[in-house]
Amino acid sequence: MSEEMINKINDLLNEEKWTRATLSNYTIKNFEELDETVEEILNSNIQDEIKELCEEHLDHSKNSIIGLYISGIISLDKQQIDDSHLVELINIFSGNHKWNIVEFLCERILRFGENKMALRVLSECYSNEDRHDEIFTVWERLIKIDYNEAEIVKKLAEKYEADGKTEAAISYYKKAIHRYINKNLFTNVKDVWSKLIELSLDDLEFFLMVEKKIAKTMSIEKATVLLEDIYPAIQEKGDWETAINILKLILQYDAKSPWARKEIVNCYRSRFEGHSQLEEYIKLSNLNQSWRNITEAISDFEKHISFDAGNFVHHKTWGVGVIRGIKGDEITIDFATKRGHTMSLKMAVNALLSLTKNHIWVLKSILPKEKLHAKVKKDIPWTLKTVIRSFNNAADMKRMKAELVPAVLTQGEWSSWSTEARRVLKTDADFGNMPEKLDLFMVRDKPISFEEKTFNRFKAETNFFDRYQTILEFMKEADPDSDYFSEMFNYFTAFLKAANVNEQVVCSFLFVSKIIKDFPFLNPGINYSFTDVFNDVEDLELMFGSIQYADLKREFLLEIKANIDEWQNYYIMLFPYYLNKSVVEDLIGNGFDNLVKDKLQDIMTHFREFREAFLWIAKSAVDEPWFPSIGIPYEKILINMIHLLDITFRDISNKRNVTENKKLNRAIQTFLFKDNRLEDFILSGDEDTVSRLFTLLQDVKEMDVTIKLGIRQKIKDKYPKIKFLGEKEETPVTAVSHTLFVLEESLRSKQKELKHILDVEVPQNSKEIGIAIEMGDLKENAEYKAGKEKQESLNIQVGKLKEGIEKAKVFDPSTLDIKKVSFGTKVTLVDENNEKEEVFTILGPWESDPSNNVISYVSPFGAAIMGIKLNKSTKFTINEKDYSYKITLIEKADLL
Repeated sequence: MSEEMINKINDLLNEEKWTRATLSNYTIKNFEELDETVEEILNSNIQDEIKELCEEHLDHSKNSIIGLYISGIISLDKQQIDDSHLVELINIFSGNHKWNIVEFLCERILRFGENKMALRVLSECYSNEDRHDEIFTVWERLIKIDYNEAEIVKKLAEKYEADGKTEAAISYYKKAIHRYINKNLFTNVKDVWSKLIELSLDDLEFFLMVEKKIAKTMSIEKATVLLEDIYPAIQEKGDWETAINILKLILQYDAKSPWARKEIVNCYRSRFEGHSQLEEYIKLSNLNQSWRNITEAISDFEKHISFDAGNFVHHKTWGVGVIRGIKGDEITIDFATKRGHTMSLKMAVNALLSLTKNHIWVLKSILPKEKLHAKVKKDIPWTLKTVIRSFNNAADMKRMKAELVPAVLTQGEWSSWSTEARRVLKTDADFGNMPEKLDLFMVRDKPISFEEKTFNRFKAETNFFDRYQTILEFMKEADPDSDYFSEMFNYFTAFLKAANVNEQVVCSFLFVSKIIKDFPFLNPGINYSFTDVFNDVEDLELMFGSIQYADLKREFLLEIKANIDEWQNYYIMLFPYYLNKSVVEDLIGNGFDNLVKDKLQDIMTHFREFREAFLWIAKSAVDEPWFPSIGIPYEKILINMIHLLDITFRDISNKRNVTENKKLNRAIQTFLFKDNRLEDFILSGDEDTVSRLFTLLQDVKEMDVTIKLGIRQKIKDKYPKIKFLGEKEETPVTAVSHTLFVLEESLRSKQKELKHILDVEVPQNSKEIGIAIEMGDLKENAEYKAGKEKQESLNIQVGKLKEGIEKAKVFDPSTLDIKKVSFGTKVTLVDENNEKEEVFTILGPWESDPSNNVISYVSPFGAAIMGIKLNKSTKFTINEKDYSYKITLIEKADLL
């Protein structure tokens, strides 16, 4: 069949060459017949041979219609970006005004996906035939894939405006202005700017964003021209606050502009009309005097103008107050604790901060706590807007917590409230991020679209993989035909031009390759393969380990498997950096069992170097059906796990990779103890195995002693006579030693007390000291002194608790010896001086309760009777008083 087809195509090509058929003989039907032939070629899987045959023919007959068409269609079917043969065909037929065939060829190309050239030529066909409605449809498609096309975007905007579809027109005008900026066409930008002033004046944030872009990419002079164009419209509207902000920007670019200075004074007069001190403050600040620096003059004026009767202010020491009145140069303020306080206007400007009536500090001062608490809990968006606007429309979660906890919300309420608040900040169109700092949130005057919000976040991020995650989020909710997507996508395509291939280049190649499979029109012209990229990587392990997303690592491995010889060796090499059972299953499924076995055994042997890989084997591999064939005993895994637990404890103690080791340590403890892996294995083993494993566990000094005791007791219950390796005969506590014997409950209580001091009391006291420092004059500051004294007291408490906990050893009741007085015994004594009987319980200093006859074994009395055997007498002196007792009964203490 294939040979017949090759001969058939060869005959078609030669027949065409010999007869030299004229263009006028070609019809759409001829191309449809060629399509049937192409279908047969593809079904026979001989497209490469046929393409080669056509290319050879074209070397001699470059205008062969059949050769150009068949070769061009095969190229598109293979998803190659080379459409030059079909472009040549279109040029041939359009030059001869065969528009029906040109249209057919364009539509044929578009079956394989959107194509800029095909859409542009198709629109010309429609234009030649006066098919205007269809032209606009094609233009809509064209601008979605040609991000440089601006003129057609503007024409579409004008059409929608003429049709009365204002929202659509505004959207296209905005798209056009972005594209004109990218093409550095200021005259066109200015035309569209004027049109948007007419249609969408309220969207000030858009105008300011465009102005900033012009200032950055063109010049501040051109940005000033745009601001001067929009100012009259805002002034006419009477939006004095916005007009003032526009003039401030103009003066920022040209501080000596007499026109802008005059206008801003007029705007202030309109904005503060009726203010009792308006003219006085204009005069005081020299706002209308050209010799005064305009920035300083504006700052002075705005500080002064905020002071008027009824306005709120804040003082560092006295808090929120309200201005009662202004008389001459004297201002009278009512603070909560200092009513009728007077100060000069000059002092007020320096010492007081003017607050709006909706400032969170004002609301906390004037509203009942219960009412504000209910409002904050119920209306999270309102609360977020209130706090953010209170701080110049920029606040992070840390600032919000400082304002709400504990003044309005408790710490517990904050946990759930903040989770929902973060969701609102991310999804609510009324909120955005500050362009320069992602963790600062702002309230937008006009809701922001998801696309713009995500794009702004993308621009503010500096980490490559954060940007990768952001563009993935964008693609889940938006189409890639957006101008925002184009700019984000270009960030990744730029890496493909880098000379040195690192993880960013590799990941960009993987991402871009994946995108252009679905959207071929986005192809930036990649002319190299994965193999080329792979061969240019200098340090494969370093590069692969630097990739921060598992899905990218998986894609990289799949590309290796598909394109690189000896792929299995690279899988094994990179396995420790991508711990996933799919890697092992791929290897085993392809018959590389021995490679897997050798690698896993190597990880077991060198578990100190391959800590995460070893932990993965223990957690994720042992239960897989293929694991028994590896030949790694489960006991060996547990032994290594205990060793690694000890190693991570020591590394943490020595401040070595603390974060990483704490994470590993927690994972190991979860595996061994929380999941009961160690306990289950020990209790199912023989005495030798039990003794061996528990002895290893005993050697881990930093381990929670209660866990050890719990496992030890269960072992003793099962094997009462068991002796552990290296175990010495335990002696009961009979005398004072450097070890502090305690009950388990007491140890837990002290640990809890220490945690409360460190996590609650110390931070709270530090916050109070910080507030006291803000009040100034530390020498006379009682709050500051009290805070420092409490800080010292807390430090002493922490030191004592830590020392005690370090010395503490939980008493094992199984070692109790009631033949003599010792820790954990209840002792009956007879006073030989008066024959009276007394009963004491001997415990430690943490359990001591003299009023209930529970005494510490380290107290003078307790230490004096420790070790005395039953029915024996003892004499001793304490504080110059003589004692003589006989021990008549020793039994187990009630508290054990």
